[in-house]
Amino acid sequence: MSTFIVEGGHRMHGDITPQGAKNEALQIICATLLTPERVVIENVPDILDINNLISLLAEMGCKVERLSPHSYAIQADNVNIEYLSTPEYRRRAAALRGSVMLLGPLVARFGYAVLPKPGGDKIGRRRLDTHFIGIQRLGATLEYRSDIKSYEVKADGLNGCYMLLDEASVTGTANIVMAAVLAKGTTTIYNAACEPYIQQLCRMLSAMGAKIDGIGSNLLTIHGVDTLGGAHHKVLPDMIEVGSFIGMAAMTGSEIRLRNVAYDDLGIIPDSFSRLGIAIERQGDDILIPSHDSYEIETFMDGSIMTFADAPWPGLSPDLLSVFLVVATQARGSVLIHQKMFESRLFFVDKLIDMGAQIILCDPHRAAVIGSGRLNSLKATTMVSPDIRAGIAMLIAAMSAKGTSQIQNIDQIDRGYEGIDKRLNAIGAKIIRVTD
Repeated sequence: MSTFIVEGGHRMHGDITPQGAKNEALQIICATLLTPERVVIENVPDILDINNLISLLAEMGCKVERLSPHSYAIQADNVNIEYLSTPEYRRRAAALRGSVMLLGPLVARFGYAVLPKPGGDKIGRRRLDTHFIGIQRLGATLEYRSDIKSYEVKADGLNGCYMLLDEASVTGTANIVMAAVLAKGTTTIYNAACEPYIQQLCRMLSAMGAKIDGIGSNLLTIHGVDTLGGAHHKVLPDMIEVGSFIGMAAMTGSEIRLRNVAYDDLGIIPDSFSRLGIAIERQGDDILIPSHDSYEIETFMDGSIMTFADAPWPGLSPDLLSVFLVVATQARGSVLIHQKMFESRLFFVDKLIDMGAQIILCDPHRAAVIGSGRLNSLKATTMVSPDIRAGIAMLIAAMSAKGTSQIQNIDQIDRGYEGIDKRLNAIGAKIIRVTD
């Protein structure tokens, strides 16, 4: 288990370019299974979750060619379906949350899929009902086999239908869309997720020959086709990393320019940080965060306490609430952080309290932060990263704290952030990676 040794109190200055979007890349890579032709993907982040998924596809028989550090060509023209029944596949797929999105492409093209209960972040229950119900509505049968602790999904051809999703699940929508593009007839998906990453997936599928109407809305209409061809696709910058860097700059009083952020796809993220009192300057497709000696949280127009809550797009991403929480500890003013979607994502706040943050954990979903600005600076401590987003929040806290902190289990951070220590050290941070 690797550890970060973080010397706090250093201001950074310089440019940093966000990596490709992890959540989009996971969907796009799974979608390559829908065609026997070559698919080229650019701006792929070099992170653990992505690398493990690509390796899993290679073990399944896909031809994988790394064209550059961030570009791949994948061709699924000789997939070994029997590999899905092996203990090795189940072990590897269970360790990767993104493996759930193999379900739709495998069932659509090959009529068979095996899905072990997927791993990933330890952030509470993350149900798969939306995935399963959607695939079943298209005509697949699903059975949980206790002997292999996996779901076995079979289909003798899929047929389009109308469905109203019980929740606007991003990965659930992606799975259903990928299955529906090869189904017979027309599929209508209402209450579909409409995040930019879903839009990107639909655009790539359209470039491969799929027929999808309503891209960017919560009502998708998919006219099934017999086959799909190859495509060339570029992954968007990671909006969660953009938000992480904005918070990091404010907390450390740094001046940072974020290059090529795809600003128009960031939704309400910039405005939400502005409500925390953080100055954000858009310059073309860049964001400049000037050095902040202090920042003050706004109140609502009636004077009541500001609340940040996660919501489906175009609401605020749940992946950023950990960052908002830690950034608020060094602001002036108070804020309520309401994490609606995952019941365990706020449990890392006990470490922030140990560092001197004034936080009241109201329940598993809500935390009240009382900020007193730099008058209540954080102090160094030792922490263990429970998941990707809490891990980056801990790193931000450590970088602003007085003294030297340790963050253990940083493999969780590496799952979502490419070479974060090297990239931040290049603009003035002091982070040492210790590998056991």
